[in-house]
Amino acid sequence: MKEIILATVAGIAVGVLFKFLKLPLPAPPVFSAVMGVFGVYFGGVIAEWLTKFFQQ
Repeated sequence: MKEIILATVAGIAVGVLFKFLKLPLPAPPVFSAVMGVFGVYFGGVIAEWLTKFFQQ
């Protein structure tokens, strides 16, 4: 949980810094792209879980 909070705080800090410097955000501007990134991560988690499940 600690790393999730730290990652969120770091992401907010980077977003604020980029806006103050008038730079484009270093993240996909479209919600579907964000969900695509989440899907890739979640797919990896599922694959890891399935690998552990079937190796038992």
